[in-house]
Amino acid sequence: MTQTDRASVALDAARRAGEAAAATFRAGIDVETKANKTDYVTAADRDAQRRALETIRETFPDDVIVGEEDGHDRPLPDSGAAWVIDPIDGTSNYVRGLPMWATSVAAVVDSETVAAVNAMPALDDEVVLAGDGIERNGDPASVSERTDPETFHVVPTLWWERDDRDTYAEVCEALVTTFDDLRRYGSAQFALSAVATGAVEAAVSTEPAHPWDTVAGVALIRAAGGVVTDRHGERWHPDSESLVASNGAAHETVRAALPEE
Repeated sequence: MTQTDRASVALDAARRAGEAAAATFRAGIDVETKANKTDYVTAADRDAQRRALETIRETFPDDVIVGEEDGHDRPLPDSGAAWVIDPIDGTSNYVRGLPMWATSVAAVVDSETVAAVNAMPALDDEVVLAGDGIERNGDPASVSERTDPETFHVVPTLWWERDDRDTYAEVCEALVTTFDDLRRYGSAQFALSAVATGAVEAAVSTEPAHPWDTVAGVALIRAAGGVVTDRHGERWHPDSESLVASNGAAHETVRAALPEE
């Protein structure tokens, strides 16, 4: 199979999963919790992931699946072919009726992301890895061209654990005193897509992240001309303990704004 095949399947899987999730959005679906009282999961998450899996298995039955639901929460392998799926990234938004959630599908071969799609069905938005660049709804897109950090909007992406909210507060204070403003969307893939398409200039996290929260979005940012490292400036990879993504114009300023460990 060619990488074109993987790109086509990734797009089809994201669309089918997104359609399944959108069908019950704002429809009063039952909500369960997992690790804590705000770690939500719904039947829509499971239905959407099942739809994505069925689509992928039709063409790539032997590839590894890495996903948030139904026992697929495993590490991303260093070699071979794998698919990374988040059926609803931003389930908390989803259950509250907020449209900032994403269906994310990425194909990885020997640690290289060869296909990536972040679909935002509630907003009719779709960001896709396309050749050496990215497209949003079929049109070429790229990171923001802003260069002055005082005009930047920066997103703290992942939620901090309840016993580490002081760190979250420190990060937010650092962002609002260094840059023009901050945004928080409640969906990591939505935030990374916003960096990739130029809506915001950067996204940061001092916390480790799951592959399904990051892999597709990181690939989109890099293809769109941006830079993604850890907080120490090392190239980001799925095992990194932190994430700093930017349009590249003032990456060191973004990285340096984070509080010291």
